[in-house]
Amino acid sequence: MYQEYLAVVDAHDQIIDQRPRGEIHANGLRHRAVHILVFNSRGWLFLQKRSMQKDLNKGLWDTSAAGHVDAGESYDACAVRELAEELGVTAIPDFLFKLDATPELGMEFIQVYSCVSDEPLVLASDEIDAGLWLSLDEISARVAENNIYLTESFRLVWRHFLAQQTLT
Repeated sequence: MYQEYLAVVDAHDQIIDQRPRGEIHANGLRHRAVHILVFNSRGWLFLQKRSMQKDLNKGLWDTSAAGHVDAGESYDACAVRELAEELGVTAIPDFLFKLDATPELGMEFIQVYSCVSDEPLVLASDEIDAGLWLSLDEISARVAENNIYLTESFRLVWRHFLAQQTLT
């Protein structure tokens, strides 16, 4: 059976080891992930409904694409890979910001990216049960009410995204 290995990192996101994904999660070790916000040319954001087959956040709505950075992989390469694997999108996402590893984020340092794409989406059925495009106002309203059908990590990513938009 395939064993997914991830880099274990210290409090400064420096690699200190690599371990199987399950061991990292079971022991609450710091590791790396990416989240990608895919907007269409109308400015709407695509949200994915996580597969009921997933071990975490089953059936909850999440960022457009997300995933762990594999051992030996860069954040940037992971963002491109996850876009292609989960959505069939070939765009090169732009880096937006980085979130520190916290218990609320599953001890993941998360680099957040975005892209604009009108490519037809091809959803990875083992990862995603459904998807929908929502206006930024609709997403902001759901996040503001702490909608329980959104992942905690997405709510944190979205709040940070909005704060960044206000500053620019």
